Amino acid sequence: MMNWDLLLTHASLATFVGQASYGLLEDAAVACQDGRIAWIGSMRDLPAASAVTAREVHDVGGALVTPGLIDCHTHLVFGGDRAQEFDLRLNGATYEEIARAGGGIVSSVRATRNASEDELLAQSLPRARALLADGVTTLEIKSGYGLELEAERRMLRVARRIGQVLGIHVQTSLLGLHALPPEYKERRDDYVDLVCHELLPVLAGEGLVDAVDAFCEGIGFSRAETQRVFEHARQLGLRVKLHAEQLSDLDGAALVAEFGGLSADHLEYLSDAGIQAMSRAGIVAVLLPGAFYALRETKLPPVAALRSHGVPIAIATDCNPGTSPLLSLRLAANMACTLFRLTPEEALRGITVNAARALGLSDRGTLAVGKRADLVVWNAKQPAELCYWIGGELVRQVWLGGVAAPSRR
Repeated sequence: MMNWDLLLTHASLATFVGQASYGLLEDAAVACQDGRIAWIGSMRDLPAASAVTAREVHDVGGALVTPGLIDCHTHLVFGGDRAQEFDLRLNGATYEEIARAGGGIVSSVRATRNASEDELLAQSLPRARALLADGVTTLEIKSGYGLELEAERRMLRVARRIGQVLGIHVQTSLLGLHALPPEYKERRDDYVDLVCHELLPVLAGEGLVDAVDAFCEGIGFSRAETQRVFEHARQLGLRVKLHAEQLSDLDGAALVAEFGGLSADHLEYLSDAGIQAMSRAGIVAVLLPGAFYALRETKLPPVAALRSHGVPIAIATDCNPGTSPLLSLRLAANMACTLFRLTPEEALRGITVNAARALGLSDRGTLAVGKRADLVVWNAKQPAELCYWIGGELVRQVWLGGVAAPSRR
């Protein structure tokens, strides 16, 4: 006798297993036990009722079921917002003028430093809830708006608390090399030392850091500065990822490859050499169409070359207050199709199986026996609809580890 917690029947399952179209199983069923997928297959192969008991059974009537979506690059925890700057830019103010007036990332740092942990949680939870309502069950959240120990600690603690409150899985990344804080304006080396010798070991020692990130860019930090932080991350046994080649080519993607990292993200200016290094090392390319859209960029990431070299492509919202205030991973997938010419299947694999790989998670992203029972039932019949519709509420029900998430309706 099979004793299951949850059984979904008469589903169109987009498993993303194998290379066949979406890994699609029509008129199929999926069963879950103890937070994992216990059985999956065609309805005709489902064991007879006499051989099965399930605490919860749902006939989804042919609806599409996918793995829970995975947003593998966000800056979701921050204080305040920068809507006023958006207004100013569209009324003619330059980035430099806004920065001189105390705007830009400095304003987010100031607002984040001035917020208590509970205030940061209260501001960030609605953003996380919006992503969950759109089908996201695993979420990466970076620090980087504190830029000193206590504020970075608050950000990472809030990221962990979001996971506890919502029941979703949250991965954290320490983004100490995000921007140079004002008090270190003339002391770059001292700030990099602070990240290496204080922020990183202390916060990792407190269990608040899953990976280490940096902004390797002309307006951010150099390749050499990034390498220093990566070396300390490696000593602590932490994986690395990188904001790389967004505005110029500093060979950051190859640096991630040298360190056996998880992902290189943005990549509009990625070179052929960088692509080859990523391919050899199995590094995931995380494309962020929200930032491309919000900044009105014109330099496209080299999607065709990534394809031809077999580099796995993931998609994420890059949710942040300045350059990608995006609260829908489905919309990010739509943008990836429309702006970057990904196919719907590439985009959907980019927010499931490849996004899981970008976080170093092997227990999710597909529908297969033994995987986490993170499931989404959609008000849709075919996978392409998830990229086709621009906005709207398509989620019918989300299960987090086999437990139904509360409905917003």
